[in-house]
Amino acid sequence: MNSPSVTRWWMVRHGPVPCPHGRIHGQLDVACDVSDDDDLRQLAQRVPSHSLLVESGLVRCRQTSGALEAAGLVLPPPVIEPDLMEQNFGRWQGRSWADLEAAKEPELTDFWRDPALTAPPGGESFAELCLRVKAVMARLSLTHGDRDILAVVHAGTIRAALALALGLDPAVALRFSIQPLSLTRLDVTTEGWRVECVNVTGL
Repeated sequence: MNSPSVTRWWMVRHGPVPCPHGRIHGQLDVACDVSDDDDLRQLAQRVPSHSLLVESGLVRCRQTSGALEAAGLVLPPPVIEPDLMEQNFGRWQGRSWADLEAAKEPELTDFWRDPALTAPPGGESFAELCLRVKAVMARLSLTHGDRDILAVVHAGTIRAALALALGLDPAVALRFSIQPLSLTRLDVTTEGWRVECVNVTGL
């Protein structure tokens, strides 16, 4: 049996976003590909049904939750938490890194010098993303203690959650690889955070 003092976060990255040109999506509301029935079925079997479902509000998360339900997972209507959205890349959203390099984007050099603390023009830094994710997870862990929480979110969101759970500097958390349709499991216990798994995929 699960301890009554444990809140279990099942963090799933949404399905892959088809983009042959490698564009920066950030908080753009773009669709994802949820056609991989095998991966979705395996993922649905790993996550407990009747979890509290939390989404960022972007369509790619809603598509992924719906595909998990179609694969057999029983879920309630989602709780929408906009502060779990991906990092806001401001004016760079919709462009590719190669395009920014070719255009000699003036802020790009500073960004690559310190990508965790530097905000793209009109956007936010990864460190700022970490702060808003921390606030949401602390609040939901308190109000939904002894629950399974399924958060269908984004790669940056999950890296921020790992920074929180492991007490990492944001620059270190950026090193995590978070694949589409992967599972990261974090528990909140009376003794602090516990990491059960990171970036588990169906491969």
